[in-house]
Amino acid sequence: MTGSGTPAVFTDPREARAAYRGGLRTPTAGHCPGWTQANLISLPQEFAEDFLRFAQRNPQACPVLGVTEPGAVSLPIFDGDLRRDLPAYRVYDRGELAGDRTDVVDLWRADLITFLIGCSFTFEAALLTAGVPVRHLEDGGNVPMYTTSVACRPAGRMAGPLVVSMRPIPADRVEDAIRVTARHPSVHGAPVHIGRPELLGIDDLTRPDFGDPVRIEPGEVPVFWACGVTPQAAVMRSKPPLAIGHAPGHMAITDARDTDYLVGG
Repeated sequence: MTGSGTPAVFTDPREARAAYRGGLRTPTAGHCPGWTQANLISLPQEFAEDFLRFAQRNPQACPVLGVTEPGAVSLPIFDGDLRRDLPAYRVYDRGELAGDRTDVVDLWRADLITFLIGCSFTFEAALLTAGVPVRHLEDGGNVPMYTTSVACRPAGRMAGPLVVSMRPIPADRVEDAIRVTARHPSVHGAPVHIGRPELLGIDDLTRPDFGDPVRIEPGEVPVFWACGVTPQAAVMRSKPPLAIGHAPGHMAITDARDTDYLVGG
C-alpha cells in the first residue's frame, strides 16, 4: 500500500509507526490527528554541535523538539525506532543526495545524533478548526515546499537557504491563519511571508522543490511558513560526510500532543 493519495487512516502513533516499519510509504499529512509530527535530521557528532547552534540561530525554521544521545534510536517524545519508523528517509553523502529509503538500519552509526524539528503539519488541524482551508489536505497530496533565496544565519560549518511551505489562503482569512499559527511557535509559528513569492526568489509556484503543487483559486493568497526541510538544505550546502533526513512530507509521528506546543489562551 503506497502512494501520495493514501487516506489518513491512523489515529494512534504506534499503529502508524508499525505500518511504516512494515513498508507503507505515504506522506503523513492528516495522519494521527492531534499527535505532533516532526522533521528528522541525523548527523555525526562532530557536526551536531554546529547544527544545534544553527537551529538556535534560526528558530522559526528549525524549532528543536528533541535531541538524542549519540547512537540512540529513540527519545522521550518518540517511543519507536528512528531508523525504521518513518515512512521514508533521505540519505546524503557529503551533501549529495544518495537516495530515498524505507529504513536506514544498515547506515546507523554510534556517533549519529538525531534532532526532531517541529513540523507545520501540527497547526493544520487548528487551521481547519478555525475554518481556514488547507488545500493539500483537500486534494490528498503533500504540501508544496520551496527553497528560497533567503539565507539562514550560519553557525560554524552549517549554512544554507531557508525552505518554506506554502498554503493558499482566501484573502479574507489570512489574518485568521496568522493568528492561529502564531500560537504554535514550536512548530514554525506565524508565516514568514505573504503574497509575493518573487521576493523569496520563487519563480513558479507550480514547480515546488519538494512536495506537490496545489491549486490556487481566485481570491486566494499564497502564504509561506518556514519549513523543517531547511536542515536538509543546510546539509546539501555544508556537506557533512553523512546525513539522514526524512523524505519531505514523510514525517516522524511522535508521542507528544499538538496541544503540548500550543501557547496563549
